[in-house]
Amino acid sequence: MWSCITDFFTYETTKSVVVKSWTIGIINRVVQVLILTYFIGWVFLVEKAYQVRDTAIESSVMTKVKGFGVYNDKVMDVADYVTPTQGASVFCIITKLITTENQVQGYCPESEKKYACTQDSNCTRYLNKPGSYGILTGKCVPFNSTIKMCEIKGWCPAEIDTIKTTPMMEVENFTIFIKNSIRFPTFNYTKGNFLSTITDDYIKKCNFDMINNTYCPIFKVGDVVRYAQQNFTKLGGVIGIKIGWICDLDKSDDQCNPSYSFTRLDAMSQKNAVSPGYNFRFAKYFKMENGTDYRILVKAYAIRFDVLVNGNAGKFNMIPTLINMVAAFTSVGVGTVLCDIILLNFLKGAEQYKAKKFEEVSDSPLDSQSNGFYRSQLSLRHNETIMRSSDSGAFSIEHYNYSQ
Repeated sequence: MWSCITDFFTYETTKSVVVKSWTIGIINRVVQVLILTYFIGWVFLVEKAYQVRDTAIESSVMTKVKGFGVYNDKVMDVADYVTPTQGASVFCIITKLITTENQVQGYCPESEKKYACTQDSNCTRYLNKPGSYGILTGKCVPFNSTIKMCEIKGWCPAEIDTIKTTPMMEVENFTIFIKNSIRFPTFNYTKGNFLSTITDDYIKKCNFDMINNTYCPIFKVGDVVRYAQQNFTKLGGVIGIKIGWICDLDKSDDQCNPSYSFTRLDAMSQKNAVSPGYNFRFAKYFKMENGTDYRILVKAYAIRFDVLVNGNAGKFNMIPTLINMVAAFTSVGVGTVLCDIILLNFLKGAEQYKAKKFEEVSDSPLDSQSNGFYRSQLSLRHNETIMRSSDSGAFSIEHYNYSQ
């Protein structure tokens, strides 16, 4: 018991071996410099690891489109070609229309070629199944003087959407006004995409430009399409307008500004011949004098714009600073591990280094002395001997009485 107590109240210290070798010394310093350069240059300066970051950005987007176009000899304004009309972050600008007028509920022939028939038996397999534009009845009825088609029950006449149309070219000169407000809740920091120096006169005259007017909130549709590397005459898809907020709140407020980028979000549809572009249908409903409902069906081809907001903000904080400083100083020790591996295994004279670094001792001090197990560099008196040693090179010394 007493032996356990005395062993507990002991002190151990590591043994240091100084190796005067240019090779291992240079390797050690180079590794340490590389580690410190990584932490100072990348972790602290580039990644700003001394900051607390807030990535939970809160954002609101309001949009407004302006411009007039001519389509089928009709002047089109915002109410005609923009949907939805609420000015949300996702909106569509219609470029082409296929209109089917005066549709009423009733019975009429299908308009798809696959429903062509010569007798009722050709249509009975579709009985009570949905067709392209209504529910098929199983009857074969005349479509015109030469062709018969299967009959449907639904809105008649059936839509014919194979008509070729040209886009409304004035769309290219329409403008999009984007008003964006953001907030970083961790720091209770708010900002908008309007600079404090912007005036009404500037808003009325400016157009966004990637070089000269990077903070103008007015975007020409043609410019947005070109920035997304698309061809306006062939376009009918989804364009993303991305607003990025990367803010360093340790700097002045005017350094936190939005950056814009543009891309096509439905790139896969460019290679898809089945459903290229973007289109949708909507109807306008009316009532005849006799009370019968009728509608005008519109198939619209459009460019859809998605305004996407992302970002993060950072601010100095002592806790991450201390954590990363400790990690940096701890990582410098990696150089020691690497040098030990090279020193003890690959350099000339590795066995000599091992003998200097490690000591081999036996449980019996007398046996150890007689067998030559000691590898210590200390000069010990005749009545002192090493009793035990740890792997780290630590050892303890105590008196031993040889008179026994």
